[in-house]
Amino acid sequence: MVGLGIKRIAVGLLILMLAALAFGQKKDKAPAERTLSGIVTAVDGTPAAGAVVQLKNLKTLQIRSYIARDKGDYHFNGLGTDVDYEVKAEFSGHTSNTRTLSTFDSHPDAVINLQLK
Repeated sequence: MVGLGIKRIAVGLLILMLAALAFGQKKDKAPAERTLSGIVTAVDGTPAAGAVVQLKNLKTLQIRSYIARDKGDYHFNGLGTDVDYEVKAEFSGHTSNTRTLSTFDSHPDAVINLQLK
């Protein structure tokens, strides 16, 4: 009888240790923020320095703007991972297609290049 009690205690301790290990493991969390960058090119394919890139938060409808640098590059940071965004560029009467950065895109550093038409 004593042997049976010790076995039960040993099994109970083993179960507690396994539970502690399972709960003690850290889960990798998705980043709470992400970035969006890209290059705006003109109709002829050259970088569109000075193009205005607009980023629209589809949850709040807030619009952020960025003026493309010398190489046509733009960058937005601090974007929520639980929000869809629309991005487009305008320059000298030309506009790019509107592109979407979706919540389904899990990349923390998304890249969307824009071509003016």
